[in-house]
Amino acid sequence: MRSQTARVIGRDTQLGHLRQALEDARQGRGGAVFIVGEAGVGKSRLAAEAAGEAFTAGMRVLRGRSTATGPTVPFRPLTEALMSLFRGGEPIDDQALGPYRPVLGRLIPEWSVGDQENSSMVILGEAVLRLLIAAGRGRGQLLLLEDLHEADPETLAVVEYLVDNLEYTPVTLLATIRTEFSDALDLASAARRRGTGTVLDLPPLTRPQVQELISVGLGVEPAQVPPPVLERLWDDSSGSPFLVEELLQSLVGGGALVQGLDGWRVVGDLRSDVSGSLARGILRRIDRLGPQGLALLSAAAVLGRRFPLTVLQRMTGIDDRSLLSHLHAGVAAQLVLPDEPAPDWYAFRHSLTLEALFTQLTPDNRAQLAHRAADAVEELHPRLTGEWCPLAAELRLQAGEEAEAGRLYAEAGRRALADGAIGSAVALLDRAECLLSGLDDAVARAEVLESLLPALAEAGEFGRAFDLAEHLRELGGADLSRARIAALHTRLAKVAHTAGRWVDGNRQVALAREALGPLADEAHVAPVDVVAAYLALDTPGPDRTLFAEKLARSAVEVAERHELSIVACQGWELLAVVARERDPEEAQAVLERALGAAERHRLPLQRLYALTRIGGNGWLAETDPSGLRTAREEALRLGAATIVYTIDGILILDSVLRGEFDRAREAAEECLAVVRRLRLAPVIRYTLMARASACAHLGDRAGMEEALSAFSAWDGAGSQEEVLAVGLARTFCALMEEDRGLALRELAEVARLERDNPSTYYLSGRLGVGVLLDVLDGRADQTALSAAAATAPGRMRWNRQFLALADAVLLGREGRGEAAAAAVAHAVREAEAYPVAQQLGLRLVAEAAHADGWGEPVAWLRGAEHFFHEREVPAVANACRAALRAMGASVHQHRSGADRIPEGLRAQGVTVREYEVFVVLAERLGNKDIAERLYISPRTVEKHIASLIAKTAVPNRAALCALSASTLQGRGELREKPPGAAGPR
Repeated sequence: MRSQTARVIGRDTQLGHLRQALEDARQGRGGAVFIVGEAGVGKSRLAAEAAGEAFTAGMRVLRGRSTATGPTVPFRPLTEALMSLFRGGEPIDDQALGPYRPVLGRLIPEWSVGDQENSSMVILGEAVLRLLIAAGRGRGQLLLLEDLHEADPETLAVVEYLVDNLEYTPVTLLATIRTEFSDALDLASAARRRGTGTVLDLPPLTRPQVQELISVGLGVEPAQVPPPVLERLWDDSSGSPFLVEELLQSLVGGGALVQGLDGWRVVGDLRSDVSGSLARGILRRIDRLGPQGLALLSAAAVLGRRFPLTVLQRMTGIDDRSLLSHLHAGVAAQLVLPDEPAPDWYAFRHSLTLEALFTQLTPDNRAQLAHRAADAVEELHPRLTGEWCPLAAELRLQAGEEAEAGRLYAEAGRRALADGAIGSAVALLDRAECLLSGLDDAVARAEVLESLLPALAEAGEFGRAFDLAEHLRELGGADLSRARIAALHTRLAKVAHTAGRWVDGNRQVALAREALGPLADEAHVAPVDVVAAYLALDTPGPDRTLFAEKLARSAVEVAERHELSIVACQGWELLAVVARERDPEEAQAVLERALGAAERHRLPLQRLYALTRIGGNGWLAETDPSGLRTAREEALRLGAATIVYTIDGILILDSVLRGEFDRAREAAEECLAVVRRLRLAPVIRYTLMARASACAHLGDRAGMEEALSAFSAWDGAGSQEEVLAVGLARTFCALMEEDRGLALRELAEVARLERDNPSTYYLSGRLGVGVLLDVLDGRADQTALSAAAATAPGRMRWNRQFLALADAVLLGREGRGEAAAAAVAHAVREAEAYPVAQQLGLRLVAEAAHADGWGEPVAWLRGAEHFFHEREVPAVANACRAALRAMGASVHQHRSGADRIPEGLRAQGVTVREYEVFVVLAERLGNKDIAERLYISPRTVEKHIASLIAKTAVPNRAALCALSASTLQGRGELREKPPGAAGPR
């Protein structure tokens, strides 16, 4: 019989999709396809069929495989796949890569350079994409990534980038994923929803398909399959092709199913344990390889499901000829197969083979083999680069050498953290810490904790980080240097700062300083100072900004003398934050310096922090969130959860200011559900402040108070965010209630808060809407306005709109009406992104404009009244109506259809019924025809036309008809004139 069928059974539909995807790639229309199914359902078999089709069609095929057996290695499947480009001897047009070539040194050792920048995941994804395009040009290319559910987070980040950018390339990405929950499955599902990827679900085989698979294996027609065999394999396999083939081979190998002259017949007991039957069948095949073959495969099993031949040969001492002979026999027996993407590597066909082999090994045998394997790895790869370090760690652990295993896991974790692979770093360092915690090696444990604590903080795992604080007490009495103890307390202080726990953070800083003593080396003090600076900035107090700046400046000076690159980057970032109030250009220059240093010294997290600050400054200056969104994508790819949620908070506030309240509310709920669980206090406070502001901008005081109550419960008093909670929430709520006195009292509270606890947040209103209110009440003049406009906060776009309106009011009082109107026009442009603030500002200045005789106060009030009426803010809408009546202007009723009236006509007071007449005038109908069309009297038509001429300020009916035609044409509503329509009378 055949051990494996020569063709794929029951997958015609999926094969059709794959063939079409490959054909599309050859035509330059690339894409992503995900084969999803349970273990053993035939994902790899179908992928291999697609690879064969691609190869036959002349396409280049690159293969990589992920594995959970063995160590975590960032980018392993991508490295395996791309390395095959260099094995065939075909030249690669690397000129097409341009500046992206060095970036690929992270994946392709041949292209690695000593001063290679630690590129972002976005840049790395683009570099991989360009390489794939260059390698597949003119022939098409298949990138096959198997077992993506076992891939590291960094690989998934690059794959996600590829999926979103393959459309106009000659590349098909094909990945196999198991159905159990995984980030890879989420990635595939998201790609399907976005329309950037196709998911091919592989269901189990049906009963007829199982019968066909058995018949092909036995070499007979389906009708000739013995019914008991079909029943047994159908019941036990659940439609899994792998289990069908394995069970069938087990039945034949065990003698229960034999072939005679009259075909196949059952001669033994078919009722046996499935797993036991499989294991026995696998062992029988292994036994046929002989004692040396068994020893070789047992050694390979210790290395993992994938194993390198060079290491296997070194640990067993077997000669080349015997090694290859046994491997070929193993391939023939369907036990192992070449791991094609990687030369020198083989893999077991199924994990059951490993389990069967392990049953033949005693614990001592397995430990001895693991020890020899670890020695072989370290002899062949003394620097343990790439995946060799975590592999050696895993082998040392199997050998029972926990101390050495812990040391190697720690080194692998530190390397992953340095590369920005936060998810992998946490997994590796956590394993190291667990191993070393039971050993009497305080120094090794301290080294691990120094890296693990910040990694956990960036991943948002604060609970685990603070749990490790207990370990610091255990290590306090150990034989550790003062500097090492101080470093540990400093790491924990930084975790506390990230979590918003300034009391705990300051306590850890005090312990660090106590450990160092009064005569400490300045190079050891600088890391403490820079963390203390961040904590000082968040700790309530009137001098916190000055104290934080002093500490940060001292830390930077020392860092520059001693080449402490991380400390320098952290210090520059804080200096940029405090400099922003004085000079945005200075802040930008400092951040660019931090960004350059982070890239130069390969510090991905510091680079990300700098990018986030730069994006935030761009948002404040010109309401542009693109820089923040770019930083967020990068943070997602690095696994930097705290940065992701920090940016989310800012983007939620951005939605509030833009009047996108439903989006803000939805995003806030999603964000809070996570950050509350993480207890990420700064983001919780910021998001609750944004939610309170959303309620305030709609005049919903009850909703605002509820959000602010929750804000206070998270140490809101004295926090950086408190000024925004008062300025953007309480002040605006008072204005939406038309209570300017309360708004001014709230702004006075903002001033007190900023005096007692200076803040680095500048949208609190003191230098924006507060100046406008003071000008309207006569408490501020041009000197005060100029002083506010000259400040850095005054130059931020949110504040500029209010200062421009304040300038208009002052100009109007001076009798400079045209200049005042121009200032309002400028304010309206500045407020284009902020519709609520725009309409509120016009409502605030309208009465002053009417009193001083300038601008278009009636139009402004009508627009604001309609705006706030539609958003159900009755106090402002009613105030606008009252002001219109006081000015002697008509106040139209809100009838159905008002939303159809163009903004300009609505501002001129055109009613719904008048607009209906206005629309018909485009056809130049007479009064009688209009009356018949609208079911009104000709006299009413004449009255509406007269009113329209007056409101639109056109000279006559002909001009009104022309205005109607041009207005409707601009809105795409102009109808052709019907035949025989009457002209104007």
